Amino acid sequence: MKHFGKFLLAAVMVFSIVSVNAQDANNPWSIGIQANAVDFYPTGGDAPLGGAFDQYFNAGDHYNIIPAFSRLSVGRYIGGGVVFELSGSVNQIDTYGDMGTNDLAYYSVDGFFNYSLRALLNHGWIDPVVGVGGGYTNIGDNDNIPIAGLSAGTLNGKFGLNFWVNDNVAINVESNYKHVFDVDNASHFQHVAGVKFMFGGADTDGDGVYDKNDECPETPGLPEFNGCPDSDGDGIEDRRDACPQEAGLAEFDGCPDTDGDGIPDNQDECPEEAGLAELNGCPDADGDGVADNKDECPQEAGPAENNGCPYEDRDNDGVLDKDDKCPDTPGTVENDGCPEPTAEAISELNEYSNTILFDLNKATIRSESEEALQNIADTMKEYPNSVFHIEGHTDSTGAAEYNLQLSKERAAAVLKWLRGAGIADNRLSSEGYGEERPIATNSTDAGRQENRRVEISLEEN
Repeated sequence: MKHFGKFLLAAVMVFSIVSVNAQDANNPWSIGIQANAVDFYPTGGDAPLGGAFDQYFNAGDHYNIIPAFSRLSVGRYIGGGVVFELSGSVNQIDTYGDMGTNDLAYYSVDGFFNYSLRALLNHGWIDPVVGVGGGYTNIGDNDNIPIAGLSAGTLNGKFGLNFWVNDNVAINVESNYKHVFDVDNASHFQHVAGVKFMFGGADTDGDGVYDKNDECPETPGLPEFNGCPDSDGDGIEDRRDACPQEAGLAEFDGCPDTDGDGIPDNQDECPEEAGLAELNGCPDADGDGVADNKDECPQEAGPAENNGCPYEDRDNDGVLDKDDKCPDTPGTVENDGCPEPTAEAISELNEYSNTILFDLNKATIRSESEEALQNIADTMKEYPNSVFHIEGHTDSTGAAEYNLQLSKERAAAVLKWLRGAGIADNRLSSEGYGEERPIATNSTDAGRQENRRVEISLEEN
C-alpha cells in the first residue's frame, strides 16, 4: 500500500501537467464493454500475505472472474484532456486471498476522472491512462469472512492502457485499486479488459470525416483529401485545383486542355481550337503573326497594323493604298502614288493663264478671267500631290522696279484666287519676275502683249 500511494501521487502530478487526450471534443462519448477480475490478495495493509503487489499477476490462485462481460462503462469528455467515466461491475467472489468463499455476489459502481498520457508517446496507438475517483462496493453476506456483507465507499486509483485500433475503437486493459474505508482487509484490485467505442464526434459538414481530422470542416469532402472536396472529380482537391468546376489534368493544376494544344483552357483564348502559345492558344492559319480570331483575312498573310490583311493597291500603280495619297488614281512612286502633270497638262494650264486679264497698271483680276481661273483650279485638282509655281511677267514699258513689283502682286493675286477655289496653300507658290524674262520683242505692241503674262509651272522642290 505504501508503494501504491507513491504511485498514485505521481499519477496525479502528471495528470495536472499534461493536457493532451485520446478521447476529446471530437469524440466526446465512450462506451466500454469489459470483463473484470477482483483480487483480494493481499487482504489489506496489515495482512500477513505480503506487499500490495505481491503475486499481482497470479490470476489462477487469486483472481475472481465470471466467464462473461461483467463491466459496463460510460465516459464523457469534459475538457482540458479530462474524461469522466462511470462504470458498473458485477462479479462472484469465490477466493479471498488464499481462502475459498461461498460465491459471494459482488457489485460496484465507480466514478473516475481519467487522463490520457498519449502525448508522451507522440500520439501513437498506445494510450496510457491514469485516473482517480471513488465508488461504492457491495458484497453479499453468505460467509464468515471480513468482506462478507461489505457495503462501503471506496477511494480509487487507476492505471490503464488503451490500444487504438482506429479513431473510434480501442482495446482497453486497466487495473484499479479500491481502498475501502472503515473495513480492514477489504481493499482490493479490480482488473479490467475489454473494448471501448468512441462516438459523438463533431462532423460539421456531415462528410464522415470528423472535424478534428477535417481540413475543410465546413465543406463536405472526401476521406482521401482529409475531408476536402473535389467538385469536378478529377483527383485534385478544390483547394489546389485552379479549375475546381471542370475536370482537368494535374499538369495544368486541375484545368482541362480541350483542344490539346498544351495550353490549359483557363489561359487559352481559343480553347476549342488548337493554337500557338505565343498567340494565347489561338491558331494562325496564314502564319502572319495575327491570331485567326483577330485576323480579318485569316487565309491571307498581312501585317497586324492592317488587321492581318495584305495592303491593297486599288489603282495598280505600284504604291500600296496605305502609302498612296491618290489610292484610286494611278500615279508614280516618286509622287507618293499620285499622277504627275504631263507636258500637255502644263500647256493647258498656261493656255488658260495667258487669258487672265488685269486692270491697267493694277493687280486686280478682271471678272471675265474667272472662267479661265476655274479651269486652272479644276486641272490642278486632278494632280493633288503636285505643287505649282505661279509666275508673273511684264513688258519693258515703265521703270524696271515698278514692273517687278507689279508682276509679284499679279502672281500673288492669282495664287489667292486659286486658294479660294480649294487649292491647298502648300501646293502653291508665286513669284514676279518683271521684265526679266520676255518671250517676244518689246519693240512692238504684239510683242509687249505676249510679254505681259502669267505662267504656271511645276515646283521642282
